[in-house]
Amino acid sequence: MTQSAPVELLVCTTCRRGLPVEDDAARPGALLHAALAEAALPEGVHLRPVECLSNCDNGCSIVLRGGPSRWTYVYANLNEAHDVDTIVEGTTRYHATADGLVPWRERPVHFRKNCVARIPPIGA
Repeated sequence: MTQSAPVELLVCTTCRRGLPVEDDAARPGALLHAALAEAALPEGVHLRPVECLSNCDNGCSIVLRGGPSRWTYVYANLNEAHDVDTIVEGTTRYHATADGLVPWRERPVHFRKNCVARIPPIGA
């Protein structure tokens, strides 16, 4: 399979999921990033921490993007302890596309129900 560009998996590390967390390392978003760093992501997927995706009321948030020819997706309501496998599955399916369009029924259920935004490719 040929991808048009490497895929980036961006994880909001400042997410607190509404919890009163003072230790930055214990924030749910930082814990999610750490768990994904230990996960078996496909080769060509680059995990990147980012600060604040401005989706603070909706659990942990991630972004999947892959260059100018792929659609970009923002997903929310993710849990650092329970959704790592779901994120790996969704990222793997996204990575396998040239345009970022994973058929709806092939997306993990959580991704189907918690897509915050779908952003067209730059050239669209």
